[in-house]
This record gives sequence, structure tokens and C-alpha cells, in this order.
Amino acid sequence: MSTPPVVEVSNLRKSYSGRTVVDDISFTVAEGEIFGILGPNGAGKTTTVECVEGLRVPDGGRVRVAGLDPVADHAAVTRILGSQLQESELQAKLTVREALELYAAFYPDPADWRQLAERLGLTARLNTRFGVLSGGQKQRLFIALALIGSPRVVVLDELTTGLDPRARRDTWEVVEEIRARGVTVLLVTHFMAEAQRLCDRIAVIDQGRITALDTPSGLIARSAGSTVISFTPSAPLDDEQLAALPALVSIEHKDDRITLAGSDETVNAVISLLVRNHITAHQLRVTDATLDDAFLDLTGANR
Repeated sequence: MSTPPVVEVSNLRKSYSGRTVVDDISFTVAEGEIFGILGPNGAGKTTTVECVEGLRVPDGGRVRVAGLDPVADHAAVTRILGSQLQESELQAKLTVREALELYAAFYPDPADWRQLAERLGLTARLNTRFGVLSGGQKQRLFIALALIGSPRVVVLDELTTGLDPRARRDTWEVVEEIRARGVTVLLVTHFMAEAQRLCDRIAVIDQGRITALDTPSGLIARSAGSTVISFTPSAPLDDEQLAALPALVSIEHKDDRITLAGSDETVNAVISLLVRNHITAHQLRVTDATLDDAFLDLTGANR
């Protein structure tokens, strides 16, 4: 028998002041999966995960976390679900050490907060008050607090907002490590590189509805984005030959450099054309369609 999903969302609906924010959303998340939720601002992403966390009461539909109702069984759900919210605050005079010790005391079998602090680069800030932490340091502290209860499921909403590139990559490694221990992750993000690296599957939400649900590579394959090849030829190329390339979308000349948009078939044909004409391609660059392209297509952001 297959293992039941650890998170189940069925026909979820939520409105505010008569405005529908979440409109009949359904998805499941498997045990140990990193499940991404992408969408433009105001798409309903945060409201969706707040219903999963039990912070919002749905207007309709069904939500279960490990078989529990996040609202009716809220106390039980908080023991197995950790949350890093999009916007959080702590008392300004509380030190990092005090916050970690306090949150650890809420759980019967907490993680070692010292190890979490070290892994997230907070050891040197243990005696620093929350009110004087930088934005990135606060974000790392909230990630530690989300993990301190050794949760079975963790919700990370805008995980790396405010972090510099090095801290962002270090945080990605932490997420990969906790997934390796069997923790299920719901990841809400605006960073396409983050979603592409971490997520097993991604739900794209636009205007309160799921417009696509697939693996990162599956979403990219749906994209209308082209493969782009650019190079500076060692000798002139005939424009008629370039125009005859298969699956060609566009040709651009800038000084001596040629940029072609098409598909993998176009790239192979260009290379064959260069070889036949004994032409060297200097500074050759090939760029595939990305998750950014898929996101723009699926959310209508190009309209």
C-alpha cells in the first residue's frame, strides 16, 4: 500500500471582505517531500499555508496534516508542524539564546538549539538582543525557531528573504539536510533558483487558483521560453543560411555578435553549420529556458 500524504488540501476556499483569495485549491504533499508554492504577490500563497498551519479558518474545503484538522486539532498539529512565517517579531530585549531556550522548552523532544544556532550562523549572536539584529539575522533565527521542535512538517514562507547570497545557499543546505532526515517541507518563495534547486514538486498559484502542479523540470518543459545561442563568428555567416535553421524563433545581430533563439534542434543545426563552413564560434553561450520563463508563462505575467 502507498503511504498516505502527510498534507492534504482539498477544494480549499478563503475570502476576505467578499474578495476570494483562495479559490478551490487542492494538492497533497508526500512524506519527506519538499513542496514549493510559487505565485505573484497577492496570489493566495500565504493564505493557503496559513490554513495548513491552522492560523486561518477556511471558508470551505478540507485540510489535514498527518490526518489532523489544523483548526480542530490545533494543539496536536503544533507539536508536529514548525513554521517560519512571512512576517514575525519577538520582544526586542529578548536575546537569541533566550529565544532558542524558550522555544525549546515548548516541546517534549526538541532539537539541540546550539547545533541549530551554529548551523545557521547564530553562535556569535547568542547574547545579542533581538531588537538590534539585522534583517538577515532575524530571518535565520526564525528558521531555527521553526526547526527547534524537531517537526514532522515545516512551513517556510519566504525562507531566504533578506539573506545575502552566501547565507541563502547555506540555508538551502539546511533545508536539504532536514529533508534528508525525513521532514516534509512546504516552501513558499519568490526565488526561482531556490524553488528549482530545492523542490520536488511545485504548485503555481495565480489569482487564488493552481495554474500548474509539476516538477521543476516539468514546468520548464511547458514554458514557451526558447533556448538561446549566442556567439561571435570568426568569419561572416550568410543570413539566408541562418534564417533556414530549424525551429528558429529570432535572429539578432549586435556588432559582430549573433544571438539566435530556438530549440535544441536549432543549437545542433547552428553547430553543424559552423563546422561545414570552418567557422569558429568565439565566446559561445547556450542558455536553456528557466523556471523564470515558466513562471511568467503560467501566471500571465507577460500579459
